[in-house]
Amino acid sequence: QTGIWFVPVIGIWLIIYILNALAFKEIIFERKLPESNLPFLSILKLTISGYAINYITPFIALGGEPYRVMTLQKKLNTNKATSSVLLYNIIHIFSHIIFWMVSIICIIIVLKPGLMALLGCILTFLIFFFLLYWVFLKYKKGLLMITFTMLSKIPFLRKKIGVFIEKRRENLLEIDQHIIDLFSHRSGTFYASMVFEFVARAIGCLEIYFIALALQAPIGLFDSFVISAGSSLFANLIFFSPMQLGAREGGFILALRSMGLNGGMGIFMSLVTRIRELVWIFIGLILMKTKSKHL
Repeated sequence: QTGIWFVPVIGIWLIIYILNALAFKEIIFERKLPESNLPFLSILKLTISGYAINYITPFIALGGEPYRVMTLQKKLNTNKATSSVLLYNIIHIFSHIIFWMVSIICIIIVLKPGLMALLGCILTFLIFFFLLYWVFLKYKKGLLMITFTMLSKIPFLRKKIGVFIEKRRENLLEIDQHIIDLFSHRSGTFYASMVFEFVARAIGCLEIYFIALALQAPIGLFDSFVISAGSSLFANLIFFSPMQLGAREGGFILALRSMGLNGGMGIFMSLVTRIRELVWIFIGLILMKTKSKHL
């Protein structure tokens, strides 16, 4: 039923991955480290293959991150490679949060939800706002060390995290310094990578729009924006499921029903996005097998 519209559904993700790779390259490159000026195509290959692994990894979908670190270690030292991947993930999460915050504002202004839904929107917005505020407040003191110190206060994690901190203290401090450097001294890089990631997230809404066109459903660009934001937020809350099994379907159905649309379309939308993921997983795994003199 998707027909010819499956081509732009697949193709739009190449644009998204290119923007992701541009953000990743911005973060990796430092003028004082000539070896960090890696070719864009190598970064794009690493981006696509990393996400391919993430798609199929159970629990928080971060299996591609160790692969990215190990690949970057071919050209960079361990701490630089680790901090680059960590910083990219921080920026990626930031862009998602800002995207969700913008979508909440749009929902309140345009859809005018009922009292309970309005309170839920405001509460969610405030949680995201204070999370971002906390990160910007703490990064100068060493975000990584603060996070691990907080985790070490959890009873069943105290001993293992404590040993890890003592064993890796110098590495953690150096990685923290890279984080501080990005926020404090490379603000242009920070904002550029944020813009790339946010635009990528916004372009991703077109996937819903193209699927809706295939279904001849009454869904416009703004509707696609709200559906994409709502479904992705719900799916990311259920972070332990490989390929977000069940969570994505639920997210689509809830988002569609909240807009007075047929929730049954959510199953079809989810199916199309899963087929798109399988295509890009296949491409990503092939790219992993291709050899490159750079990465």
